[in-house]
Amino acid sequence: MAELAEQKTGEEKRRRRSRKGETRRAEILTAAMRRFAEDGYQNAAIADIARDVGLSLPGLLHHFPTKVDLLLAILAQRDLESADFIGHYRSDLSGLLKGMVAIFRRNAEMIEVVRAFAILNAESLMKDHPAKAWFLARATQMQTDVAATFERAIADGTINAKIDGEAMAAELIAVMDGLQMLWLRDPARFDMVGSMEAYVGRLLASLGLD
Repeated sequence: MAELAEQKTGEEKRRRRSRKGETRRAEILTAAMRRFAEDGYQNAAIADIARDVGLSLPGLLHHFPTKVDLLLAILAQRDLESADFIGHYRSDLSGLLKGMVAIFRRNAEMIEVVRAFAILNAESLMKDHPAKAWFLARATQMQTDVAATFERAIADGTINAKIDGEAMAAELIAVMDGLQMLWLRDPARFDMVGSMEAYVGRLLASLGLD
């Protein structure tokens, strides 16, 4: 009995340490996104991120040994969140287009995160940037997924067979990126969500899906 009680106590301590470690990692990732949004990835200092969460530099490095590890953890987290959210809207073309408006509405509530990713996306165009491959794969996959949804709509007769799914996917991504950039430059003036909603409404009407 004593051995069993000691084993349970040890397991509880490990769970508490694990939960504490997960909480601390989440705090670090939030602080890092804030720094990346303010300074860009290239200029952000990992020591400043440590100070933002009340850690010494060695304390932060215990969780993320390098700034690249920190960046990749942020990207992985964002990927999971986006996949879970977008997954609800992939079943049909109308749902996908309306889902994009929902994504914009969600993004409008997290400007620092969106700004950080916009900056990282631009920086990733630089040669040898550690996020270059991730952003390229993300853009390629998004265009492929959207084009596939258009192709399914063409195949089942929902929309005109003459529509170019790949071209429409590129247009949608360009509109989303452009509206987002206008909003980031002047969020108080520009209605990103309303503009996206109006564009999707026009597109649905032109496709005969309104």
